[in-house]
This record gives sequence, C-alpha cells and structure tokens, in this order.
Amino acid sequence: MSHTKELTANKLKVRIYDTRLEMGKHAANDVAERLRDLLSGQETVNMIFAAAPSQNEFLAALSVAKDIAWEKVNAFHMDEYIGLDENAPQRFGQFLRERLFDKVPFREVFYINGSTLHPLEECSRYSALLKKYPADIVCMGIGENGHIAFNDPHVADFNDPLAVKVVKLSEASRHQQVHDECFAAIDEVPAAAITLTIPTLVNANFLYCMVPGATKSRAVYHTLHGEIGEQCPSTILRKHGNATLYLDKDSASELKL
Repeated sequence: MSHTKELTANKLKVRIYDTRLEMGKHAANDVAERLRDLLSGQETVNMIFAAAPSQNEFLAALSVAKDIAWEKVNAFHMDEYIGLDENAPQRFGQFLRERLFDKVPFREVFYINGSTLHPLEECSRYSALLKKYPADIVCMGIGENGHIAFNDPHVADFNDPLAVKVVKLSEASRHQQVHDECFAAIDEVPAAAITLTIPTLVNANFLYCMVPGATKSRAVYHTLHGEIGEQCPSTILRKHGNATLYLDKDSASELKL
C-alpha cells in the first residue's frame, strides 16, 4: 500500500499519503469503487461534491475513472456564494462544471443558483431536490476553521432543522478564499452563501473527505483530537460509521504519528 499511515479517530478512518497527488488518486479510486458497487445494486446514485482547490487532484482522478455508469448518477454541490456574477470563475458550480460536471455524462446535475434575488426560496427549491434524491455519497473537504460546506463554527448546528440555509461567512472563511488564491483580496469575497447543513451532509451513507496542504494542519489536528462539537464542525465526522479522511504529509504535520 502506498499510503504511509492508517489510523482511526473514534469511527473516522484516516489515511495519510506522501503527496496530495497520491492522496487524490487513492481517494478517487475508493469513491469509484464505491460507485461501481452501489450502481450494481440500485437504479441511481446521488452524490454531493465540494468545490475548492483541495479537491483538484481528487476530481481530476475521478473524472477519468473507468467503468462508471455516470448516466445513472445525480450530482449536487454543497454550497454557493450569493451575489457573484453568473459566470464568475469563483462560483462553486462553475468550479465543478470545469473539473467534473462537464467531463462525465451525469444523469442530472443540480446547481445552486447563487444569483437569485430570493435566496430563501432557492434554499427551499434545493432542499426539495435533496429530499427527492437522498445522498448516497458525499465528497468533501474541511476548512481552515473546521467548517464543512459553509457551516462555520458560528452557524454550525449538528441538529439543524433545515436542509439548506443562508449563512453569513466568517472572516476566517473569507480569508481562506484569499489563501486559496480564489480571490485577490478579502473585500472581493462575498459576505454570504447558501450552504447544505451538517445533517444533510452526514446523513449520507458514505463520506469521503480530502484535506491536503499545510494550511489545513491545525484544522486536521482539531478534527481528530478536539472535543466533538460545533466549535469545530468537522469533528462530527468521528461519529459517522462510513467516513474516511484523506490527508497528505503536510496536512498531517501536526499529528503525532
């Protein structure tokens, strides 16, 4: 096996690789294998994807995976900025369209409309779609502050009654978008977004979480060793029976291995 370490934190499986390229390829292999298995026994599979540079290597490898009946797979994404121009490259739907959604023949791709003048109505529309097509697989990351999707600590709710909601973004999340070179300066980063809530994500049967890079090392440490709670939303992954966290040596650098 080429990954350097395997460990567990409560129920969460953790796999650590030397490079983010290796990490992405192995995560994609695991997701592809799960997809083939599910598609052998059910008519359709529903997936939710994250959009961030941390997902690049994973998405590139998944887009060329062999023997997947993509025409039986429905795709969602987990968040979207409110108010960005429809064709802005920073839009998460656009990010995923370029890296995956336009590369394989999905049955259907459901986009969040961040340009809407009625974001609460958009939340209701997307919630209804998620209820109609309950997620089998979530492919996700973790933010520098431990957020999952755009559930920052100040808005995270492990028992959220909503499936999709409007959130005000924390300064930490907005700064991360600059660190990730998605925006040149923080005043360009939108202040609000539409996000899937934590129950919507963790109610999926299988979670695959790809988190490379040194800027995520503190968040990874807290995810695995912190108290499970909304102050670090990603800690909830430790309670899921079928979740795997994929790291590279940089994101795992604060772990005692």
